[in-house]
Amino acid sequence: MDVIVGIDLGGTNIAAGVVAADGSRLLTFRSRPTRPEEGADAVLRRMAGTAREATSAAAADHPDIRVLGVGIGAPGPLDTTTGVVLLTPNLGWTDMPLRQRMADALALPTTLDNDANCAVLGEWWQGAAQGCRDVIGLTIGTGVGGGILLNGAIHHGASDCAGEVGHSTIDAHGRRCVCGNDGCVEAYAAGPAIARRATELIASGAESRLAAPGTGPLTAQMVYEAAELGDDVAREVVRDTAKYLGAAVANLINIFNPEVVVLCGGVVRAGDSLFLPLRQEVARRAFRPAVAACRIVPGSLGDAAGVYGAAQSFHQLRFSRVSHPAPGA
Repeated sequence: MDVIVGIDLGGTNIAAGVVAADGSRLLTFRSRPTRPEEGADAVLRRMAGTAREATSAAAADHPDIRVLGVGIGAPGPLDTTTGVVLLTPNLGWTDMPLRQRMADALALPTTLDNDANCAVLGEWWQGAAQGCRDVIGLTIGTGVGGGILLNGAIHHGASDCAGEVGHSTIDAHGRRCVCGNDGCVEAYAAGPAIARRATELIASGAESRLAAPGTGPLTAQMVYEAAELGDDVAREVVRDTAKYLGAAVANLINIFNPEVVVLCGGVVRAGDSLFLPLRQEVARRAFRPAVAACRIVPGSLGDAAGVYGAAQSFHQLRFSRVSHPAPGA
């Protein structure tokens, strides 16, 4: 059986899985914390170790597998031609030759694409956007990423920067983003930003179960769970998040007129408390025919979306303008 190793590098976790080359099966899935504070070399070792562990487990259950190569999804901006991560604020990397470093570490042909592109590609290949031609995706976790599929292919743009939805401005005088700009979507809707806004409301005197003794530092997941339980502070934060995301999604719908907008990452756990007001905000802002033609849905592949997409990206890139170097090349 031909397989591809997909690696999804995030600011919080590294995921790796072995995917059948036709996408029919995810043979194994492994995840470890990224721990970017330990430095780039430690993160790279952890990536390689996670990939090896996933591959070994797959080989133990399926001795006939043949590993074609490795696809990596990483935060950007990056250069898919050279395989270099140009800048990733959440990891603190600049000009990191990630593709070659991992090709050398794993001794396999390797490709590199944007992690959000990969998540959206995964949902198009085997998830919530299957069968669609034009798809927009947002990944919401430590940061906010985006991916654009036009006619079933990732749109990279002139310099691989297409789809950086998280760093589009929704408030010209708003919160400072980690990228250095003001008012980015990521500054309001990423997981840490959601937790920060809840913390600020509690600090201002608002009563919330999130302020209970022993709760510890808040996370977006804690906010989503409290909102589902009826907590007023959490509900306010989730409603505001829906408005911020709604503004961004409405812009994308007006520009690209997609069939589907798929949201991936931990945000899908917010359920209807996020998606209902999000759809209402989009309907209020975007052109009616574009809204009528578009579904706004949560991703269906969960944490495996980026792994599936990285594997599919390897398959696509190996036949495109992007070479996939052999180790040591």
